Formats: sequence, structure tokens, C-alpha cells
Amino acid sequence: MKLIILFGPQAVGKMTVGQHLAAKTDLKLFHNHMSIDFVSQFFDYGTPSGKRLVGMIRHEIFEEVSKSDLKGLIFTYVWAFDLQSDWDYIEKVSNLFESRGGTVYLVELEADIEERKKRNITENRLIHKPTKRDVKWSEEELIKTYQKHRLNSLPEEITKQNYMRINNMGLEADQVAELIKERFEL
Repeated sequence: MKLIILFGPQAVGKMTVGQHLAAKTDLKLFHNHMSIDFVSQFFDYGTPSGKRLVGMIRHEIFEEVSKSDLKGLIFTYVWAFDLQSDWDYIEKVSNLFESRGGTVYLVELEADIEERKKRNITENRLIHKPTKRDVKWSEEELIKTYQKHRLNSLPEEITKQNYMRINNMGLEADQVAELIKERFEL
């Protein structure tokens, strides 16, 4: 069992890279908006009910996948490095898979904010993430989160063995997926 946690700021390309990586491997993609957009039909993600339900859905998916005979899972996540709760969440999810004999791989993507603003309105993103279709609001959230939180790690901050960081500016998602596949022999 393999768990790939593909993380980075909003609109850096996590879902698209995850789609390509899933196509190149037998891993299933669970991008973060699969739970967010489902719950947002009932409760805004920013509300206590929305956060609780998203967390519950993710936990149940992780539980079932971690004890299944699937080859593994790709999960996308926006990790705020200045929030201990985000560090704790990554540790909790990692521990769940590792406690069942799985291997966790951390893959960090980075791109500058101007590139991410362009990616924020791509067709693929808007098709698969209904809550991002209000592009004015989405860009404002992207900028606000960028200003409020540190969304990429500092050098040597992540010390896990199965970790790689990719600046994916100027790279196609398929190229990034191939780099991940080769590095971790997926």
C-alpha cells in the first residue's frame, strides 16, 4: 500500500499532476475537492459542520483504503506550514497507513503566485472543482491564503526519507507525474 500526499498551494497543479500520476500507476486519486465540493452542496467548508463532514469523509476513505487490497492512493492537500494542526494532520494520516504496513511519499509542488493565478482558471480545474467556478472569489482566496500562511516548506524542514519537492513552473503535469513515478518507482 502506497500513500502519495501531493501538497502545495492552491492552483499549483496538485489535482492535474495527480490525474496524470493515477493514469501512469494503479494508484487511485482522491483530490481534496472531492470531499470539499461534495459537502459544500450542504454546508460551506468554512463552517464547523462543513469542516467536520469533510474530515469525516476523508478519514473514512483513508481507513478503508489503508486496509484494502488497492495498490494505493494519491491525496492532494494544501499544507499551511505555519499551522501545527496541519503538521499533526499529515502525521495522523501518515501514521494510519504506516501502521498497516503502507509506505507514505510526500511530494511538494511549488510555483509562483502569478503562475498559480493563471492555473486557477484552467478548464480542467473548473470542471473538477465546482467551488472554484466563481473565479473572482477563488483568486481572492488564493491571494488571501498566500498572504496569511506559508504554503511551501523551508529548505530541510521536511526530513522524511520519501520526500521530493518539484518547482513545476514550465513543466507539463505529465512530466511532473513521470518524475514522481520514476523517483519513487511507482
